[in-house]
Amino acid sequence: MKYLKFLLVGMFFGIVLVKSEAVSWYRIYEMFRFQSFHMYGIIMTAILTGMLFLQIAKKRHIKSALGVDIIVPKKENGFSRYIIGGTIFGFGWALIGACPGPMYVLIGTGVFSMVIVILSAMVGTLIYGAIKDKLPH
Repeated sequence: MKYLKFLLVGMFFGIVLVKSEAVSWYRIYEMFRFQSFHMYGIIMTAILTGMLFLQIAKKRHIKSALGVDIIVPKKENGFSRYIIGGTIFGFGWALIGACPGPMYVLIGTGVFSMVIVILSAMVGTLIYGAIKDKLPH
């Protein structure tokens, strides 16, 4: 019962993703071919909304769900790691037609092939966990 609010927010988020067509393979295809502004508009709206709410949280000292102050730590590592990571993320997104969040929403819409993608993501996460100490972070 304690986590019901998170379930409800997740369900609402999934409905918004479906209704805005953010989980549509066709819309993602259009984005990567630079044929439509639709997905770029959604992404920019999400970034601007996140920035706005983060600033409000800082100014009003709003606490997280766990009751602690919301703090964004400074990034000390080089910019290149974000370019490399973003490129790998983008390739995966283009390859499967979905980023990690909507994979679960797509299962809910009946795209059961996403089970393979989720299992593959879990295996990739396990492999990363096993070799992360050997990687140049």
